[in-house]
Amino acid sequence: MTGLVLFVREGCHLCDEFALGLALDLGIAFEDVTMVDVDSRADLAARYGLRVPVLENDGKLLCEGRYDSSEVRRRLRL
Repeated sequence: MTGLVLFVREGCHLCDEFALGLALDLGIAFEDVTMVDVDSRADLAARYGLRVPVLENDGKLLCEGRYDSSEVRRRLRL
């Protein structure tokens, strides 16, 4: 699962809960997920706006908004 990217925003409680869910629920280590602050680049801020958090794997959407364990598991085939 080297292609996992979590698009986040600083101070976003949903983003924090999403990352924690990945770690606690699925056992995915923080270092195995690339965390990208959407406000670090104008194009990302425009693309994601208020949709964060957004989890992608190799560029494919897995889940956005609230963490959904069953959806993430299904899409990762865990």
